[in-house]
Amino acid sequence: MKHILFTLKGCPFELLDDKEFIRVLLYKATKECKSTLLDLVVHKFSPQGVTSIAMLAESHISIHTWPERGMAICDVFACGDTATPEDCVEYMKEQLKAVDIVSHEFVRSLE
Repeated sequence: MKHILFTLKGCPFELLDDKEFIRVLLYKATKECKSTLLDLVVHKFSPQGVTSIAMLAESHISIHTWPERGMAICDVFACGDTATPEDCVEYMKEQLKAVDIVSHEFVRSLE
């Protein structure tokens, strides 16, 4: 099981503050990491910011945006033999046009 915590920096305000863009981003990210989407919830804050979580059969993907700082704090947790969380991270970085990423990967165990 892999759990990747990552912060995307230098992202455009417009993308980070767009509820529909974030919804589609997480939907497509589940496909990129070969996971099974069970549910997807998105919340738009006022005056800005979006939080979303994709519940997966393999675990989850989450994003919390701070458009005013050009930043998104995210994680992807995946278990099983087919999921590729690294692909999700790269896809989200590209789609959000991040200029920098800080990432930490953890291998989780049930033991």
